[in-house]
Amino acid sequence: MAAGSDAWRAGQSYEQYMGRWSRRVAARFVARLALPRDADWLEIGCGTGALTATVLADAAPRSILAIDPSADFVAHARSTIDDPRVRFAVADARSLPAAEASVDVVASALVLNFIPDRPAALAEMRRVLRPDGLLAFYVWDYPGGGMGFIDVFWKAVAELGLQSGAPDEGQRFPFCTREGLAALCREAGFGSVTVEPIEIETVFPDFEAFWQPFTLGAGPAPSYCVGLSEDHRAALKAQLAGMLGTDGPVRLGARAWAVTARSARSA
Repeated sequence: MAAGSDAWRAGQSYEQYMGRWSRRVAARFVARLALPRDADWLEIGCGTGALTATVLADAAPRSILAIDPSADFVAHARSTIDDPRVRFAVADARSLPAAEASVDVVASALVLNFIPDRPAALAEMRRVLRPDGLLAFYVWDYPGGGMGFIDVFWKAVAELGLQSGAPDEGQRFPFCTREGLAALCREAGFGSVTVEPIEIETVFPDFEAFWQPFTLGAGPAPSYCVGLSEDHRAALKAQLAGMLGTDGPVRLGARAWAVTARSARSA
């Protein structure tokens, strides 16, 4: 992940903001892969361990090397996942701590768009994959408004005219579309690329439950929110309340693009 607001250091805050939704997508994502047992996995950007835990529970791996550039995230994941098949490490996706052709699956959840040099990272993923290895990852459909609660947040920011310097993911990650992600993988030398949607509903018991994760500073939108003046933050909260209502649950859709690909040399 990039530095600054993207370096989500507070594991518990991230869990409230995004981790709980990533876990739901992870279950569907892993089920679709239908991989053989006893595979060696390398997970890039493990965060709080949402995908790690799902792979352990549902994919029967032989081993997982789970890395993240944030020492705090690695510590959080290590404290919540106690399994001898997993090794956690602080590392960068552009310099993976694995030998050439040493893993069966390279996977990541909600990470690829935050890596500054994606071509270099994808080249590293190809390097460590075995000839029949699989690249598998998912990212939110930011350009299509696919992460509903983030999309409505930035729409409220725009309505208030507070956009100057705002890290709106839809504008920052225009390649997070079906076509853009497929092209990214092919340009990196991968073939047999598939990109399919995974859709869930994010449900908050009430408006306050929706608003609270944005006040924790974990992630681009929350970091932006806590950086506002008190008056602007209050105005933003009021704007969102007007858009979503404060009577009853808040229900918003979420769509991720799930990508699988194999090295072109073995496709």
